[in-house]
Amino acid sequence: MRKLSLVFVAAMLLVTGNIFANNVEKDNPLKDLSSQIGELLENTSFTNDDVNLTAQVRFTLNNQGEIVVLSVDTDNERLESFVKYRLNYKKVNIANFKEGEKFTIPIRVAGA
Repeated sequence: MRKLSLVFVAAMLLVTGNIFANNVEKDNPLKDLSSQIGELLENTSFTNDDVNLTAQVRFTLNNQGEIVVLSVDTDNERLESFVKYRLNYKKVNIANFKEGEKFTIPIRVAGA
């Protein structure tokens, strides 16, 4: 009986080891959301004088999967208007999102 239980425990360890060893890469919905937001903010009209402008954008997603900008924390009004115009009520494709969940992302205007 002792040998049988020892074999059973060894088999269970082997099975669980194989399960955890599988490196299944799942799509990261937040990374996908971030890349979609990056695409929405492409092709800016900012000049080289506006390089390195930054902002913290708080937003949520409504029940139709649209971005609702809650706030843009920046000192530059032009950047704030640009972000709100480009993101507010734009539809994004994200799996398993919770309506009303709040997100914060950093935005930076990079040089051309």
